[in-house]
Amino acid sequence: MAPIAPPAHIVTPSQPIIPPPPPTSAASSSLISRSQKFIEENQKLILLGCAVLAASGAGYYLYSSNRSSSSSGGSSASGFTSTTDSTSKETGSSSSSSKKNKKKKKKSSNSDKFVKGEGDKGPLLEEIEQPKKTTSTSTSQEETKVESTEKQSQSQYEKEEGLLADVPDAATLESMDTTARNNLGASLKDRGNKLYSKKDFQKAVECYTKAIEVSIRKDAVFFSNRAACYTNFSPPEYAKCVADCDEALKLDKTYVKALKRRATALENLGRDEEAVRDFTATTIIERFQDEQAAMSVERCLKKLAQKKAKEILETREPKLPSPTFISAYLSAFRSHPKPTLPENPSQGDQTLLLAFEALEAADYTHAVTFVNEAIDQGISSKDGQAEAHNLRGTFKFLIGDSEGARQDLQKSLDIRPDFVQSWVKIASVHMELGDSASAFGDFEAAIRHNSEDPDIYYHRGQVYFIMQEFDKAIADYNKSTALDGSFIFTHIQAAVAQYKQGNVGSSMAAFRRILKDFPDKGEPSNYYGELLLDQQKFQESLERFDKSIELDKERKPRNVLPFVNKALALFQWKQDIVGADKLCQEALEIDPECDVAVATLAQLSLQQGKIDEAIKWFEKSAQLARTEGELINAITYEHASKAQVHFLKTYPEFAERLSQMAQGMQ
Repeated sequence: MAPIAPPAHIVTPSQPIIPPPPPTSAASSSLISRSQKFIEENQKLILLGCAVLAASGAGYYLYSSNRSSSSSGGSSASGFTSTTDSTSKETGSSSSSSKKNKKKKKKSSNSDKFVKGEGDKGPLLEEIEQPKKTTSTSTSQEETKVESTEKQSQSQYEKEEGLLADVPDAATLESMDTTARNNLGASLKDRGNKLYSKKDFQKAVECYTKAIEVSIRKDAVFFSNRAACYTNFSPPEYAKCVADCDEALKLDKTYVKALKRRATALENLGRDEEAVRDFTATTIIERFQDEQAAMSVERCLKKLAQKKAKEILETREPKLPSPTFISAYLSAFRSHPKPTLPENPSQGDQTLLLAFEALEAADYTHAVTFVNEAIDQGISSKDGQAEAHNLRGTFKFLIGDSEGARQDLQKSLDIRPDFVQSWVKIASVHMELGDSASAFGDFEAAIRHNSEDPDIYYHRGQVYFIMQEFDKAIADYNKSTALDGSFIFTHIQAAVAQYKQGNVGSSMAAFRRILKDFPDKGEPSNYYGELLLDQQKFQESLERFDKSIELDKERKPRNVLPFVNKALALFQWKQDIVGADKLCQEALEIDPECDVAVATLAQLSLQQGKIDEAIKWFEKSAQLARTEGELINAITYEHASKAQVHFLKTYPEFAERLSQMAQGMQ
């Protein structure tokens, strides 16, 4: 499902540009957005900033850039779209906004070029500071002699055909002292640099190789510069580049140039997980000033997540989402009479009746089994056939099979063209497939068949809401309410739309009326609590969440969202991580597959510096993901966290620096 606007109490610096999700149930508002919200809360850093905050226990922030290509479609099974503005100003990264950094950004903005190699002109070969020379008389005389030899050999190699003809043979090298050999190695390295600048990469490699052979002191620069040559070969030899960078980093593990070269080579070899680690290390060591490395982290994470998500989706069995999710979706539609058995029912007719009985009992697994069997067995009446394909299409939509859902719902409409609910549901499917024109066409078709059906206007209002066309949304909600004032979600959503427009007083007054008109329903208290929390009225919001929990305690399946909302309120108000954790665990006891609770527990673990535990929750989140987009998000957060664990294990000496940086960023 695609992400929608964040819940009331979350300010999101940047939202993905996506087609609006389909209209569905208000009761699941947070169920969709909550998987995004806590991750995006108070974003201050680029993607790698989470390492700083995880190390210090100060929090975990992930960068959410505008990915206009991240989803061609998008859908949510949530209809209650939250209360705060999703177009908040972007807080940006931790890098300086000085003119100097702007110039750097301009020069290094072409990330594609960075991936392919080091550029036609090659890099500026970074030097590691050489040890200072001694000042003794004997050493000075030796250095003078070597320098003279170097000048001679430089001139000689330029004149002679043999590139390394002036390099002493093995026996002579054995007789040379350490200083002379080290200086000869440095001279050969300089020769390689000159050849590199002339783009003669093959000969440069020969010089660097010989420098490594003759020098007693192993210099990380020799290996890193030779690695740079390999990336400029045609075709590039990335495996050799990685091997040389490995050697360079054994000698100096904080050698950023080698880290970046190895990361680039690893990425080109398709080893994105390892590339993420190196780009992560580069970004942290460079104090988050290397924007190109940060962009590379995000790029590699995206490729890694997309690849792994595709592999998972190709092999895993279709699975229904949590009961909370399904119940929320189904509650967005007014109930209509279930099919009745004909006078001489077929086996398929009887099985279809079992499917609807299982649906009423919230036994969704058996409902799916029965409806599939009923269609296979054969249903005698046209109405029954249309109902069966509508129900099967609904479940296919819920498991993320949008195309299968479209086919079943279209079959339902072919059998019974006036089946309004199938028109509304197929509109949802078209929205998930990114076809908004067809979705609005579906709504128009539904109106032609029955202009007095309130569901049409409620769900179309949801689409307008997601598109932030609040006037049109409110008009549709009011139309739906005029046709049927007993449906609670149209009242809730109209009040939320007013809040989104900035009419806070009118919205709050509307909620108070809803609370009075529907005193036995838990949903109004839950969503009113979200508005209160958005206004930082913590005590009042907690009272509302408690009221919602109390009113819904006999509901089946029970709504667990107020538990998660209360957890977040406790954390925001009192930083009560223990209390918040307990509430999320309680939500999971009620609904073990509640993705909202799982995502929140992952973040709470990171807040406590329990990164390994957070990774387990992200893995669980991936298992619960309904769509490819959700799966990609979970895998991204999982591997971002793993990269930070790897960094802190490899560079424990940076923990204190990270804590200091975190304190400065708060």
